[in-house]
Amino acid sequence: MQNIFSGIQPSGTITLGNYIGAMKQFVELQHEYNCNFCIVDQHAITIAQDPQQLRKNIRSLAALYIACGIDPEKSTLFIQSEVPAHAQAGWMLQCVAYIGELERMTQFKDKSAGKDGVSAGLLTYPPLMAADILLYSTNLVPVGEDQKQHLELTRDLAERFNKKYNDIFTIPEVRIAEVGARVMSLQDPLKKMSKSDPNNKAFISLLDEPKQIEKKIKSAVTDSEGIVKYDKENKPGVSNLLSIYSILSNRSIADIEKDYIGKGYGDFKADLAQVVIDTLEPIQTKYHELMNSSELDEILDRGAEKADRVASKMLKKMENAMGLGRKKKK
Repeated sequence: MQNIFSGIQPSGTITLGNYIGAMKQFVELQHEYNCNFCIVDQHAITIAQDPQQLRKNIRSLAALYIACGIDPEKSTLFIQSEVPAHAQAGWMLQCVAYIGELERMTQFKDKSAGKDGVSAGLLTYPPLMAADILLYSTNLVPVGEDQKQHLELTRDLAERFNKKYNDIFTIPEVRIAEVGARVMSLQDPLKKMSKSDPNNKAFISLLDEPKQIEKKIKSAVTDSEGIVKYDKENKPGVSNLLSIYSILSNRSIADIEKDYIGKGYGDFKADLAQVVIDTLEPIQTKYHELMNSSELDEILDRGAEKADRVASKMLKKMENAMGLGRKKKK
């Protein structure tokens, strides 16, 4: 069975975009692959975090993974910082990476632009991400378009390590979903829905209450035409809402369009809001149950132990290949 690795940062609010672009797909993938799902808290601290809030976000994200349908009996769910091999392997891959290629990363350029001081961690984020992936002999990495460049660097680092030291790494392939990989902002449909968006109306949180969801969808940007039709170039707002409707209802866009012939955006948005509410209600119920029980911590303890066994073996191979430590006599 092939291996999958994916991670989500515990920073900010998990959005409907995260659910559609990642978590919903994870639930389906766990039946076909050996899946490792990681809460990448060490990546989160490349930007200053409030320690108490970060801890709350870590636990909350873990609960959402499970509430969305991740089965801890089928998948390994764990927290990055609880498996020391990630930071260790990340350092070793930093020593294989070149400064020039790290400075060319689009996300580094975007996040460092106009700032007087930037953490070194922001620059060396990609080798740590590469370590996350390579420690688990990962075959496929499901990511959004915005992470594709980092995955290309991961492949380069793996191939460079294999050639220079020893052929121990599996070269991972990128898996980008054809539908739903990029859910757009409700207020600016030309940019991705983001949990870091300062405009609260631009995204739907997985924990938003029904009234909040209704208000956000009602205020979502559309156009003046008043026709419910998919046309990504000329009607990006309506097209984004149609995509969300289609994915959550498991209906084709063409089928949905037929329902609104002769109707306006008011009816369409009201129905979409109900589809979103119906999707999130069972997730929210399960989430609150987990947050108020010891089950969540037990799952994370087991996940960390399982991940540590796998990652430590690969770390030892890396150390042996690079000549680190003493060679123990038998």
